[in-house]
Amino acid sequence: MMTNRPKGVLYTGVTSNLPRRAYEHREGLVPGFTSRYGLTRLVYYEIFAMVVDAIRREKTIKHWPRAWKVNLIEAMNPEWRDLYDELI
Repeated sequence: MMTNRPKGVLYTGVTSNLPRRAYEHREGLVPGFTSRYGLTRLVYYEIFAMVVDAIRREKTIKHWPRAWKVNLIEAMNPEWRDLYDELI
């Protein structure tokens, strides 16, 4: 999940290369929702062996109420730190 600040706008997506995709969001290289709202901070992620499992999880999370997403982030990352540096 990407955000622009703690408890800010949230974006949930799937990728096969998280460091590359997070970098693209950070640098605004891909036009769309994340660049429009300045979502540059990676605050939550999960790793899956099978892409179908990742897509299923993404679809589930996207239908959750915002409070559930915030709870998920804060369970892993209570300070809403940018986790990008941990990936590289």
